[in-house]
Amino acid sequence: MTSTTAAKRIMELQDRDLDLRQQLLENGTLSSGYNEAMEALHNANARELEAIMEAIGYPSVPKVGKEANQAAWLVVQHAIGIPSFMKKFLHHLQREAEKDKDLSIQLAYLTDRVRILEGQEQWYGTQFDWDQEGLMSPAPYDNLDKVNARRRDLGLNSLEEQTEAMRLRVRNEGQRAPKDMEGHLREQRAWRSKVGWIKASKG
Repeated sequence: MTSTTAAKRIMELQDRDLDLRQQLLENGTLSSGYNEAMEALHNANARELEAIMEAIGYPSVPKVGKEANQAAWLVVQHAIGIPSFMKKFLHHLQREAEKDKDLSIQLAYLTDRVRILEGQEQWYGTQFDWDQEGLMSPAPYDNLDKVNARRRDLGLNSLEEQTEAMRLRVRNEGQRAPKDMEGHLREQRAWRSKVGWIKASKG
């Protein structure tokens, strides 16, 4: 597989991911848990990207171009059903970001996503979910001042500003919080345990 062929295929993976998201948004099911079709697509995309990486290595900007590099990152952001692949990509991205500071925001988002899926606090305030009041809010983070300092270092807005932007986005998209929040949280924990992000609770 050539780098050009790989770049084209990575873009196609991103497009079919975004197309399905739009379909679910339009039929009002995007916020109704982790849609089975979306989960299947995310897993299929992850497996194909992993095969691409076995053929060409990490899809760096010099190798596949900026757009395909960004597309690969999006595919990995959504590869939540395959923890081993997401962590492997994060390891590669950490090394690449040491050489290319433009990848720092990608690294922040993926670091936060892995930490939240593992049940840890995020560092950059990039991950959001519905809270108990039915508002889109930041997932748990360590300290607001530290989070905002890290965000400033990356050229991002404050967490307060990002929270308002996220709430405006879900309103504009017509998304609604789950009616049974406790059930929603139980389903999330059970799913994260099933795929291997966290250990199953005892008792």
